[in-house]
Amino acid sequence: MLVAMSAALAEPVTVSIDARAAGPVIDRHIFGQFAEHLGHGIYDGIWVGRDSAIPNTRGIRNDVVAALKAIKVPNVRWPGGCFADEYHWRNGIGPADKRRAGRNPNWGGVVEPNTFGTDEFMDFVGQIGAEAYISANVGSGTRQEAAEWLEYLTAEQTALGDERAANGHKAPYKVAFWGIGNESWGCGGSMSPEHYVEEMKMYARYSRNYNSAQTMRQIAVGPDGAKPEYTEAVMRAWAGKTWAWNIDGLSLHSYTLNGWPPTVKATGFGEPEYARFIKETLGMEGLIRKHGAIMDRYDPQKKVALVVDEWGSWLAPTPGTDPGFLMQQNSQRDAIVAALNLNIFARHADRVRMANIAQMINVLQAMILTDKEKMVLTPTYHVFKMYVPFQDATLVPARFSAGTYRHGKLEMPRVDAMAARDANGKLWVALTNIDYSRPVDIALALKGLQVNAASAQVLAAPQADSVNTFSAPDTVTPKPLEVKLVRGQPVLTLAPRAVAVVAVE
Repeated sequence: MLVAMSAALAEPVTVSIDARAAGPVIDRHIFGQFAEHLGHGIYDGIWVGRDSAIPNTRGIRNDVVAALKAIKVPNVRWPGGCFADEYHWRNGIGPADKRRAGRNPNWGGVVEPNTFGTDEFMDFVGQIGAEAYISANVGSGTRQEAAEWLEYLTAEQTALGDERAANGHKAPYKVAFWGIGNESWGCGGSMSPEHYVEEMKMYARYSRNYNSAQTMRQIAVGPDGAKPEYTEAVMRAWAGKTWAWNIDGLSLHSYTLNGWPPTVKATGFGEPEYARFIKETLGMEGLIRKHGAIMDRYDPQKKVALVVDEWGSWLAPTPGTDPGFLMQQNSQRDAIVAALNLNIFARHADRVRMANIAQMINVLQAMILTDKEKMVLTPTYHVFKMYVPFQDATLVPARFSAGTYRHGKLEMPRVDAMAARDANGKLWVALTNIDYSRPVDIALALKGLQVNAASAQVLAAPQADSVNTFSAPDTVTPKPLEVKLVRGQPVLTLAPRAVAVVAVE
């Protein structure tokens, strides 16, 4: 019996891929980022000021810009988050010494100097080559305020366009995405779905993009996790809309956190905490199916995208830091969380066409951590770097028997996989071994493709809670992984708790 059980546990996984099949395009915007005025996400993370000794371009850190350009960030959501519905854009434009400072009541009650405002944000996304996703203030703002903000951003030959030019940017900006509020069911105003829909229609009507060089897509507030009320109300309104307004996306917010308030440790955990966290992460699949089914009833042609614009690990704050700053370390477990979510989004690419991990720098599941002049890249950053080939690639269906990873009463798939073909025809396969302690042999059974060579990178770590630090920045970094060709098909061994991306020539 023990011999038979061991053989079953060691059974290899075959991933069958028909390279001739074609699914939807994996929109590059699912790899979007989120930068809120929260803790050290903006100040110290992006902005150090023009007079800083830290190398910068117009006050924006050069090291951070270079790191983000390397992962080809497609869009950045700003200024929030809960901060967005208390943000008044006029406080953040014009000469820095004349800007009106305020407080940040949502995140630590600290002073918000407003030295990083609209023009600085647009400079930042320009430097990293990303598009702007701006969240309008629906909670404490007005329709007029939002409309004038867009006019300032996108118009010329108007008083507000002239004001932007006087502030140093003569040409109209390009705003790709416009968020109509944030979490209006919660910190954005605690609105009923019906009340939000009425606000949404008016904001959508009067939020005018004056720059014809950029199509702007409007994104409505959608569900809080599994709750369906906002999805139903917004999609019902959209299905019966008049010519006067439209939306292009519906947001979904869902974090992996294992209970509220978040108390799961970022480091110093074992297999029980790992297994519970990964099990909850895999629930993203069910959430997308649930809300996607509601959307399909009203929008069978899938014109409205599901935009998962807040997702990721939400853990207990790093000891000794301000709990309102939401700073947390980022381990190999978080890399697994990132890979699984991105795979799920890709498999639902017909509906999920944008997503934004929370958050980009120094906050929650960050790409980058900084401390004064020092910077370190996290395991999550490395997953995003490895997944760059999947941006705007065409999904190729992959079939496999994942096997089972068990811990106590928890059961989940042992392996996850996703495949896509890039614009040049090269096949890419993402593989994740979820199992905490067992390696897995994986064979790629490819049809419609003669394999001449295959190579891979793997992100593995000594422990599930291994992290990168300023003193040891390369503890968790991608490394080459041997891929053998057996009877013309790629075969590899994937370590426990590891993510690999295979390139097939």
